[in-house]
Amino acid sequence: MKYGRPDADFMKWRWKPDGCELPLFNPAQFLELVRGKSMAFVGDSVARNQMQSMICLLSRVEYPIDVSHTPDEQYKRWRYVTYNFTLANFWTPHLVKSAETDPNGPGKTGLFTLYLDEADDRWTSEAEEFDYLIISSGHWFYRSLVFHEDSKIVGCHYCLLENVPDLTKFYGYRKAFRTAFKAINALKNYKGITYLRTFAPSHFEGGIWNQGGNCVRTRPFRSNETALADENLELYMIQVEEFRKAEQEGRERGLKYRLLDTTQATLLRPDGHPSRYGHWAHENVTLYNDCVHWCLPGPIDTWSDFLLEMLKTEGRRSREEKLLFSDRKLKA
Repeated sequence: MKYGRPDADFMKWRWKPDGCELPLFNPAQFLELVRGKSMAFVGDSVARNQMQSMICLLSRVEYPIDVSHTPDEQYKRWRYVTYNFTLANFWTPHLVKSAETDPNGPGKTGLFTLYLDEADDRWTSEAEEFDYLIISSGHWFYRSLVFHEDSKIVGCHYCLLENVPDLTKFYGYRKAFRTAFKAINALKNYKGITYLRTFAPSHFEGGIWNQGGNCVRTRPFRSNETALADENLELYMIQVEEFRKAEQEGRERGLKYRLLDTTQATLLRPDGHPSRYGHWAHENVTLYNDCVHWCLPGPIDTWSDFLLEMLKTEGRRSREEKLLFSDRKLKA
């Protein structure tokens, strides 16, 4: 609205699950549940967008102080002093070790080298500190990518290099999540809960992100107007399949995995992006029509509704497990 957006209905729509009511996010309740704990958002700028949404929601109760270890804005830490609760974000758009190797790569959007069998130690080296990890990634896999495994090139996605097979973004996406989850399961002192926050589709129409695509709708899709399909469906299924494998492997170590499934709820919200209203009209920005990130307030706030409800369920589950354990001891 600051930059001229004329409509405001995008702030009023709410997700309604089938067969139950989803309570609005209660910031005081959330902060009590996470008292003395810490939570990290691991991923790209949409992960940071999710953290910013949560900070806005929690501001009704308390403003955090900046306790970042570095001036780098990609690695922020915030402390809620009253509740001894820490929020952090780790910038890792591919989850694995990666580097931009040619800024003028195919399509002038850069060429990135991904080491698919090496997790990004900028987040794995600090992951053990946290009680909750929220893992997500997606949109950066649309860029031109060269895949390395065992220290050699195995293929790419739209890299246009001679004698390098195009394995597609889906190959890299699957391997990246597999490596990230394996890194979590290999952590010696990690006892937290890992959430996979599923892919949030963008809503470019009339072209892709760097070829004039835009999102100008001012109301949500009805459920019969769109469906998860094509590339969005493939990315979602890859995530869920790798999550299930990691969950099974982690269970053997006593680790907990939870699926924070935001895909369908955000698929229906083409109205919730900044579009050209995320900046001043004269500014030269990379994503001029932003149909990837989400307005605040807006649809992304629903993700905190989901997360709070899952934390409440987690508390009930823990109490039931303690009662069951106590009952077993009595019977023994």
